[in-house]
Amino acid sequence: MQRFTVNIKLPARTLTGALSAPNRGAADWGWQGLIAYGCHSLVLIVDANTAQTLQVLERHKASVVKVKWAKENYHHNIGSPYSLRLASADATGKIIVWDVATGAARCEIQEHSKPIQDMQWLWNQDASRDLLLAVHPPNYIVLWNADTGTKLWKKSYAENILSFSFDPFDPSHLALLTSEGIVFISDFSPSKAPASSGKKVYISSPHSSPSHNKLAAATGAKKALDKVKILISNEKPSAESVTLNDCLQLSYLPSKRNYMLLLYPREILILDLEVNQTVGVIAIERTGVPFIQVIPCFQRDGLFCLHENGCITLRVRRSNCSITGTPSEEPDPEPVQELIYDLRSQCDAIRVTKTVRPFSMVCCPVNENSAALIVSDGRVMIWELKSSVSGRNIRNSSSSASPLYSPVSFCGIPVGAFQNKLPDLSLDNMIAGQGAGAGEEQLRSSFLQEVHLKFLLTGLLSGLPLPPFAIRMCPPLTTKNIKQYEPILAVGTSNGSVLVFHLTSGVLHKELSIHSCEVKGIEWISLTGFISFATSTPNNLGLVRNELQLVDLPTGRSVAFRGERGNDEPAIEMIKVSHLKQYLAVVFKDKPLEIWDVRTCTLLREMSKNFPTATALEWSPSHNLKSLRKKQLAAREAMARQTVASDTEVTSVESSVISLLQEAESKSELSQNISAREHFVFTGADGQVYHLTVEGNSVKDSARIPPDGSMGSITCIAWKGDILVLGDVDGNLNFWDLKARVSRGIPTHRSWVKKIRFAPGKGNQKLLAMYNDGAEIWDSKEVQMVSSLRSGRNVNFRILDVDWCTSDKVVLASDDGCIRVLDLSMKPSCFRMDEQDLIEPAWCPYLLVPRASLALKAFLLHQPWDEKYSLDIMDVDYPENENIKNLLQEQLNSLSNDIKKLLLDPDFTLLQRCLLVARLYGDESELHFWTIAAHYLHSLCQEKPEKPRDTVVPQEQLVNPLDICYDVLCENSYFQKFQLERVNLQEVKRSTYDHTRKCADQLLLLGQTDRAVQLLLETSSENAHYYCDSLKACLVTTVTSSGPSQSTIKLVATNMIANGKLAEGVQLLCLIDKAADACRYLQTYGEWNRAAWLAKVRLNSEECADVLKRWVDHLCSPQVNQKSKAILVLLSLGCFTRVAEMLHSMRYFDRAALFVEACLKYGAFEVNDDTNKLIHAVYADYARSLKMLGFKQGAVLFASKAGEAGKELLTELKQPKEEVTQE
Repeated sequence: MQRFTVNIKLPARTLTGALSAPNRGAADWGWQGLIAYGCHSLVLIVDANTAQTLQVLERHKASVVKVKWAKENYHHNIGSPYSLRLASADATGKIIVWDVATGAARCEIQEHSKPIQDMQWLWNQDASRDLLLAVHPPNYIVLWNADTGTKLWKKSYAENILSFSFDPFDPSHLALLTSEGIVFISDFSPSKAPASSGKKVYISSPHSSPSHNKLAAATGAKKALDKVKILISNEKPSAESVTLNDCLQLSYLPSKRNYMLLLYPREILILDLEVNQTVGVIAIERTGVPFIQVIPCFQRDGLFCLHENGCITLRVRRSNCSITGTPSEEPDPEPVQELIYDLRSQCDAIRVTKTVRPFSMVCCPVNENSAALIVSDGRVMIWELKSSVSGRNIRNSSSSASPLYSPVSFCGIPVGAFQNKLPDLSLDNMIAGQGAGAGEEQLRSSFLQEVHLKFLLTGLLSGLPLPPFAIRMCPPLTTKNIKQYEPILAVGTSNGSVLVFHLTSGVLHKELSIHSCEVKGIEWISLTGFISFATSTPNNLGLVRNELQLVDLPTGRSVAFRGERGNDEPAIEMIKVSHLKQYLAVVFKDKPLEIWDVRTCTLLREMSKNFPTATALEWSPSHNLKSLRKKQLAAREAMARQTVASDTEVTSVESSVISLLQEAESKSELSQNISAREHFVFTGADGQVYHLTVEGNSVKDSARIPPDGSMGSITCIAWKGDILVLGDVDGNLNFWDLKARVSRGIPTHRSWVKKIRFAPGKGNQKLLAMYNDGAEIWDSKEVQMVSSLRSGRNVNFRILDVDWCTSDKVVLASDDGCIRVLDLSMKPSCFRMDEQDLIEPAWCPYLLVPRASLALKAFLLHQPWDEKYSLDIMDVDYPENENIKNLLQEQLNSLSNDIKKLLLDPDFTLLQRCLLVARLYGDESELHFWTIAAHYLHSLCQEKPEKPRDTVVPQEQLVNPLDICYDVLCENSYFQKFQLERVNLQEVKRSTYDHTRKCADQLLLLGQTDRAVQLLLETSSENAHYYCDSLKACLVTTVTSSGPSQSTIKLVATNMIANGKLAEGVQLLCLIDKAADACRYLQTYGEWNRAAWLAKVRLNSEECADVLKRWVDHLCSPQVNQKSKAILVLLSLGCFTRVAEMLHSMRYFDRAALFVEACLKYGAFEVNDDTNKLIHAVYADYARSLKMLGFKQGAVLFASKAGEAGKELLTELKQPKEEVTQE
């Protein structure tokens, strides 16, 4: 018979449990679509769509305190592919940067040995993609190159730094939350450390204000707000007014520039940083549940808030329709007093106990429509927002909140008034932006539908319960059970349940609640059944309740194995099942052992009182099953012969055989299997080894071997083949070779041997030994140690239980609540993600090799292929090996049905497809590029119109401006409107003279002269600036457009600017409508952002475009190097040809080709020789890059579009393959 081996591939893996306290803030949801979080010293990677653990990263020696995914805000190509990079920091100050797919560490960083307080990747990735800023306690910030591990610079500050936040609109701005207040840094740069020590402001905590006790209803909150007016001051507050700064979190708002939120347990404050003033408060009533964390959204002005009961709420800013376009005429009786965030949706809370608390929340950065809650017991709950369009007549009861509307565009393109239900791709596809409420009433009723949001639990991952554990692997794989074998691990827990895990996938297969107290041991009796025992805590006599249950796994049925026995008796020490799974030995603490028959659940023998108590016991692997089978066969044959033969020959068959045969038959009818004879050995307290035999229902005492003098009290025995191994309390191992009759003692000096087990597999003589402080693997043939694991030396956990999984893998349960499957070296390690067997395939193109992920992207973008929309990779000419094709097909199949439907929809335009694929790939730079490109291509060049549509355009633009989160990229009219609203709010909130002056300055720049004069005249006569302000008011009211006064003012303004009073000079120029000159001066003095702002609010579109184009040239200069920003500015100006040229010159061939295609669809290019030349060059270069990816059909497609430039390439591609081989 030929021998064959089977490889049940069990990857090394870790099953994790509850988290430890330092893991509280260690969670992040990356643009790559995966969630990472810390669990003790491990980092877990979870796929959010399928809620599966994809990877466990093990290398830290201490608890992980922070994890951060790298940003994807750069152009991806074969040189800088889609890859999974993650930084994790631990409590000893070590930062590891991982390549998550392979589980390897890219670099390790260490500066001090205290826990890292905070870290972030730099979001502006034009210069470098590898920069990581970290806070090393107590007061250092260090910028690292996370690819090489080199330190770029280090800077210390006066106070302890708790956390920091980058300004999402300006890469040179950064705010540090310190123990005393906030430090604003405005000269942050990757090349050198900030020169100044930053601008320090103090927070007077809202709790010190007396109003805090009456934050009851909305009115109370209003009063409180007036009291908390001055929240940020440059003076250090007096000691008695300040409680210790209990601000939990500080964060810039990504949805609009220069706003920041501060989170306190009972309120969220929204600050306007232009005037350092609170402009909004979200307060919790006295009975409400305090906040732990808040995540502000980018796409819409919304906040995800996590509360102490594990409830996640979404609050969206109420859009204020009260402020009309011209607020100077007649302000409303009650203008908008503050920013109000309405509660729009909340999910269910969890049951909070001493050990179960919400740890942190993460939100999907790509779509911002799902959040995940990480709970201290190791659960991850994934909540998704779903929108439903509500009928007109149903007004929801909380009518104080204005209704939310559905957006009028989908993926950048307006949808018709009656859209069919589009999928909830992202937050901005679910609710309309702030600008949407601006249209007229009838406009609203025709376009916008009211929506309601609700959270749905779409994924749940749960961890192991708290240790201790008892683990046991199911019987090993053999040639006989190969068809039905499954590698299953049973885990007994302290609460009496047994968890059954599938080890190929690491997924919980069943949880069986069997016992009422801690499970102490499990023994399998077949591939689908086991016996487990549990003992209660002893009473004052030292007696316990023993539970012994026989469990059938497929049905989950469990039977009390010892019937009524088990109350008030000494505790069971261990149970052992014989090799043929016929008999069970039950060993008690102070009571003789019992022998049971497993098949009939009957007691065969309870040893007498004077019988020695067993300290260790093991069944012998030898038995007489084969000889019994032979006898049975012989008897069967004899019987068959006897029935055939004639009666006369009966005498020739011996009567003894017949009687034996009848006996055997009756037996086999009884139990269908014969009782073979089995042996076991056990040791008494005196060290004697006893040998007993069990056959049928008789138990015979056969031999005794005197104790070995060198051994202490024996604690465990293992027996395989001819080798018997004994372990004792002093850490000695004694190897007996029964054939050669020699014994050999080895002192391991590792204290008490708790357990020894032989590895499965014929001839495999490896032995696993467990001690108090770790475990060892020995080779019993050579009698030498293979590997060792010691707590405190090479790992920081204690081992609770061990077993063999396969012939070369062990499983360890440890006190950090984890169960690890390790290879023979017992080194904790990560695995490659492509070796994983996932139950459900997960969409993650980052896991593919770079060529394949980019080819997949091209396949999705350039649908249809040969006039056919398809998601089958085999439909295109892609000469790549089958494995890669299958991986690509798996990825395509794992897309959700909603997305498949969109990708296959012929009406889904190219721009929408680009946006959707950018979302699927989590590509931040593409997402911003295509959002703005789609918006401006659509609004500036209607798709080649059949009939003039000039009436519709302004309406659409009114209803659907680019949201303010794009700041200076928005339409000028909307940008002006937003700035006016902002100043109105600042004016309402005025409290100090400085603040009033800032408002007056802004109003002058915005051209609101009447209101500026009112503010200037408010200056009190005691104020030092009284005279100045009064004269300024006179000047503003009397400025006429007469020539001489204009020239005088212009002269004064230029002199002021020359003498360093830039802001005052710019104001004077704005007074005489010379804003274009003012912008030029601002740009000369390096105030580029201010100049862009002024141009958008004061200049007509031509002059504004000139200013912004100068800014573009500045952004492209090598010392600034923000070309990606420059391209977005050009898109907003409608300079599409220049954008295509820039993309091409930056070698962004894929983006350039797609953009050119979109522009041609919209007729956005003037057709002449120059543009044709550009188009052909772009297409030809893109075809070459597709050829490099091996994506032949795509390369042919674009080479054929490239005219002359692509001819050569086209012939090359169409040539048969033979020439390649000849080279």
